Amino acid sequence: QVQLVESGGGSVQAGGSLRLSCAASGYSYSVNCVGWFRQPPEKEREGVAAVALGTGSTYYADSVKGRFTISQDNVKNTVYLQMNSLKAEDTAMYYCAADRCGQTYGRSWYKPIVYGFWGQGTQVTVSS
Repeated sequence: QVQLVESGGGSVQAGGSLRLSCAASGYSYSVNCVGWFRQPPEKEREGVAAVALGTGSTYYADSVKGRFTISQDNVKNTVYLQMNSLKAEDTAMYYCAADRCGQTYGRSWYKPIVYGFWGQGTQVTVSS
């Protein structure tokens, strides 16, 4: 089993920044892809950013490109999501997810079904 714990959420004003962390434990060596998702109230969960841990390839939703950056710290088994220039529409519960992904990951990273391990989420609230 792989355990994922998110942290770093909070309340900020529009234009502000937050850095989310996703710390992995357990059989964390068995996963090779990590994604960040968000789910606003009464809306579907959407993929925000993802990273293939072995190659370092990163993927972003169009809505966050240029504002969010995903990165990894292999020593700490932690993946970060740096969020800058936050907007009110970024308000959501943010989740990280992980799994062992195949060669099609670049085309499927944004699909929740790709990931078998999920964290409990951290709330991000952006006020305008």
